[in-house]
This record gives sequence, C-alpha cells and structure tokens, in this order.
Amino acid sequence: MVVPYKHEPFTDFSVKENREAFEEALKKVEKELLGKDYDLIINGEYVSTDDKIVSYNPANKEEVIGRVSKANQELAEKAMQSADKAFETWRKVDPEERANVLFRAAAEIRRRKHEFSALLVKEAGKPWKEADADTAEAIDFLEYYGRQMLEIKDGKQIQSRPIEHNQYKYIPLGVGITISPWNFPFAIMAGTTVAPIVTGNTVILKPASATPVVAAWFADVMLKAGTPAGVLNYLPGSGSEVGDYLVDHPRTRFISFTGSRDVGTRIWERAAKIQDGQKWLKRVIVEMGGKDTVCVDADADLDLAAQSIVYSAFGFAGQKCSAGSRAVVHQDIYDEVLDRAVKLTNELVTGETKDADVYMGPVIDKGAYDKIMDYIEIGKEEGRLMAGGEGDDSKGYFIKPTIFADLDPKARLMQEEIFGPVVAFSKARDFDHMLEIANNTEYGLTGALLTNDRDKIKRAKEDFHVGNLYFNRGCTGAIVGYQPFGGFNMSGTDSKAGGPDYLVQHMQPKTTSEGL
Repeated sequence: MVVPYKHEPFTDFSVKENREAFEEALKKVEKELLGKDYDLIINGEYVSTDDKIVSYNPANKEEVIGRVSKANQELAEKAMQSADKAFETWRKVDPEERANVLFRAAAEIRRRKHEFSALLVKEAGKPWKEADADTAEAIDFLEYYGRQMLEIKDGKQIQSRPIEHNQYKYIPLGVGITISPWNFPFAIMAGTTVAPIVTGNTVILKPASATPVVAAWFADVMLKAGTPAGVLNYLPGSGSEVGDYLVDHPRTRFISFTGSRDVGTRIWERAAKIQDGQKWLKRVIVEMGGKDTVCVDADADLDLAAQSIVYSAFGFAGQKCSAGSRAVVHQDIYDEVLDRAVKLTNELVTGETKDADVYMGPVIDKGAYDKIMDYIEIGKEEGRLMAGGEGDDSKGYFIKPTIFADLDPKARLMQEEIFGPVVAFSKARDFDHMLEIANNTEYGLTGALLTNDRDKIKRAKEDFHVGNLYFNRGCTGAIVGYQPFGGFNMSGTDSKAGGPDYLVQHMQPKTTSEGL
C-alpha cells in the first residue's frame, strides 16, 4: 500500500527564525547566484549558445537574474532525437525507480527550499508567502505524482474467465513537449515536467522566457537525482521558432501547455494537423486561463466576503489563471461589501518583494504592464474607479491594486482576462441573476460563492459551471491532492493537475488477453 502524502507545509514567516533564514537565502541568491549563465541540457549534456535569453527582476529592471542559452531549430531537432532514443529504454524502467527519481529531487528541493523561493522573489517578483507556496507546490507535485505512479503501475482490475487471463495496464506515450508558464514558474513547470517523466515518457521542457532560470535550477536537480540522459531536455527558446517546430514535429506524441487562451488554441490547432511520417493523433493537455468570479449572496459574512474578494484578486498581483477578477454581489449588500473591499485594498502593502511585509509586488514585464494599464483606461470608461488605477514603471513594473464598481456583466472588464491586479464589481438582483453572470464568459476555471444557505450551495454545485468551485473562501489556492485543478470550456482540457487521474493523461491503456 502506498503511504498517502500530506502536502509540504508553508513557512510561517511570523516566526523570527524563519524570517532570518529566508533573509539569508535572499542574500545568498543576490551575492552568489544572480547574473550567471545557464546552458541548455540536451541528452544529459550542457550546451552553450551565443544567443541568450536574459532574465530580469520585474521589480528592478536593471537587475539581471541570469542569462540562459537560447535554442534554435537545429538544437530542437537534436533534443527531439535524444528524447526519442531515450524513450525506448526509459519506458521499460521499473515504475518504482522512476518514482524514486522524483522523491530524490523533492528531497533536494526541500533542503534548498528557501533558496528556490528566494530566486522566485527575484525572478518572478513574488512576495515571500507566494514564493514559498510556489516552491511547496513543486515539492507536492513531485511527491504526489511519484506516489500516484506507484498506485497505477499495475493497471486496473478487469474480469478474467477460466479460459483466459485479462489485464488492463497503462503504457507511456512517447516524447512530450512541456511548455510552462511564468506565473507559477516552479510549481507548474515542475508538475507538467515530472508527470510525463514518471509515467515513462521523455520530455523536452521549454520554459517561459520570462522565468527560465528557476527551470534551469530544476532541470539540474532532476539530472542529479538520477534522470537518465535524454529523458529530460531543457530547451529555452522562441515560441515561434522552437515552440512551433516541436509542436509540429511528427515524433511529438503529446504537448502539455499552460498559458493564454490564444496560444493554447493555436497549439491545439497545429497539433491537430497530421505531419508527414506521423502515425498517431497527438494528445494535447492545456490549461488556458480564466475569468473567475467571487459571488456574494445576501446572507454572507460581509467581512469574509471582502477578504475573499481582495485575496482572490490581488494575490501575486492578480497574475493567476484562478484570480478572482470579478465580484458579483447581491444588490442588498453590494455597497457595504464594496466599501469593505476598498478599505482592505487601500491597506495593502505594495512594493519590491525583497521586503517581508510586502503583500503585492510588480507585474512580470513591460508587455504585461502596458496591457493592464490599457485595461485600466477601459475600466474608467466602463465603470467607477474605487481604488488604485495608477502605475509606475520607472524602476519596476508596479501597478496599484485596482477596483472598479458598477460594471455591466457584458463589459470588457467582466469578460476579458486581464491577468493583473484589477477586479470588477457587478451587482446581482438575486441568486439566479448571480449564477447567470458567473456563467456568462467563455471560461470555466474557478469560482467562489459566499453564502450560508445550504440550498444555494447545492444549486451552485450543479449550476455554477467551473472546474474548481469554492464555498465561503476565495477562488485561488488549490493544493495538490486536495483540490485537483483544471477548468472547463476555454479554460482548457480540465486535466486536473494534482488529481488522481492526471497521470493517465500521459499514458494509454493496453488490454492483454492470454488463453489458458
């Protein structure tokens, strides 16, 4: 029997010793580890290129986090050949040994937990708690998927007869392309890399260009934990050059992507085309974002409602696919909830996240900053500005947490994913109207309902159409193994990362029947 895994605990930074330990990790990263060069990894070998991707601190544009070698199509082809060859041996390795690689990597990351989190503070602009949670989730994915592999390694039980013995087992697919995001640059990157690896596939990892250094650290840990040459290839590069080449490649068996709707649907379309020499239908696992709603009914706890809205909207500057960028509040309590949310928002500490007490740091880069500021201008036309609405990109990419009130449910701020610290309030006449608004976008990722009415909770379970629905709390913060994560509609394939059936997305079932 596989021993259940309890998730990696979050660090309590109110404890003096923990704060001091994290401060030491930040100093180490700043003095010893920033500004280094990182190579590609192809077939277990480190490969340097003249062309580099430069990673900057979004809170301090002048600070170079690292310079990462940039792949081209020739190197992508070498990585593909390496992964394709390695698959023939890796797929036959005992699942327990594959799981042990993950467990060894988790142990090493746990030993260096603050160091990895300090890097996230620098490279992604994450506040301490968000960085710590990102690292903890990466550990969780390693531990959880390793245990899940041990549970499914013998397949599922099916019926046999006296004249035959039947078996139903899962076998790996082949070479997979993992295209990971910058907003959870450690957790999602690690999870979408090790899930295919532990199931017997080989992987080419193309991390987000905004956060490639943490992926380089992780790939190095995986190699030292015993991942054989060619099983994990680290290949940062241009999406239009390297990404498209690998998605289109006839030897690519599956693609795992986390990112925007536009890129995800483009990958889906390209992967559907059969290339010369391709003898399978490529499997596509995508998580593409959301336009998530926190609903507040008339009988809700108003303080809890305001806290849930603010936490959901402004955690990591709203740069989460699960972020609650819409608050739909019953008309009877609308003004009071709005006022409390505005008060809480104005009390948030924002700034450079090297300081422990900062709640919200920068957005990731200039492109994100400009896009969000454009949406704020749209919001000024569509609604009533209640908080924030200002930005400063002189040193880093800082935008004040912003609240708009009185939005029409079909307004752009209520329909389009902003991916920044902006939340739009809309008024609902009654519970039916609230659900109607909650379901009126093309997305279906997360949502929350604050109410004390059991009948309405029951109704929401049936009619609030999202992949992750929370009651009397915010709509962010899924924990591996506790709240498997993924959404409906244009939010993706609802593959449920951190859930009991996630690994089989990277495998195919095979039935064998032996006559007796």
